[in-house]
Amino acid sequence: MRDLGYVEGKDFVIEWRFAEGQYDRLAGYAQELVRLKVDVIVAFNTRGAIEAQRATSTIPIVFASISDPVGSGLVASLARPGANITGVSEAHDEVIAKQLELLRAAVPSVSRVAALINPDNPFYPSVVKSLQSAAQKDGITVLAVNARNAEELEPAFTSMKRDHADIVIVLDDSLFMTRRREIAGLAAQNRLPAIAGNSEYAGAGLLMSYGERISDQFRRGAAYVDKIFKGAKPADLPVEQPTRFYLTVNQRTANTLGLTFSPALLLRADAVIQ
Repeated sequence: MRDLGYVEGKDFVIEWRFAEGQYDRLAGYAQELVRLKVDVIVAFNTRGAIEAQRATSTIPIVFASISDPVGSGLVASLARPGANITGVSEAHDEVIAKQLELLRAAVPSVSRVAALINPDNPFYPSVVKSLQSAAQKDGITVLAVNARNAEELEPAFTSMKRDHADIVIVLDDSLFMTRRREIAGLAAQNRLPAIAGNSEYAGAGLLMSYGERISDQFRRGAAYVDKIFKGAKPADLPVEQPTRFYLTVNQRTANTLGLTFSPALLLRADAVIQ
């Protein structure tokens, strides 16, 4: 917002609400923001956007990271959202197939891939389906492993190891993002090469990350807020789709796991953590 010429405290005020991965808080937060009569609600995940939409049909809503806004019932179409909500979508279905491909480039002999999932996240069924479709082509079995809260993370990795998973894909989720260091530690402890969507995961110690940048998603979301402040209606603002994806690899983690990144993979990487 500052880059767009706004001064916080002078031109606008932000009412922050953080669920910290606890989805049951979101409905109450959305209702509270509606009672405060804010001018725009910005939601950073599918569940948050859904709860905001349930709470108001009049206050404009901007989502900054949604896997399937049409399938989730948030918008009528990407070109014409049609209600009080619009924003920036993600490309989880396409990205997860690429994540599997990249992880297999580092770990060629894979027969089982574990997908770490928060079953309370409404987007995960379509993403798992896409992963299963990509894995099936190469005869790879997908193990869907649930973790609804922080207490279930360690048992989740224990079950992956027990079921002989070779690699792990961490699906995007607010809970997992807040616990990324713990997840990276559990992956290392169980000697499981893992990949996730955001570069923060690789920075926390995961082997790799591939996806959009959170900062890019928020900046694009701010552009929607700017347009709405200037009189635009969400119904007339098309949903934006991602155009740039980033690959980060963690060389330290690869060394710990006894893996070697190929020169071709290193050349493709946008960042290498030494």
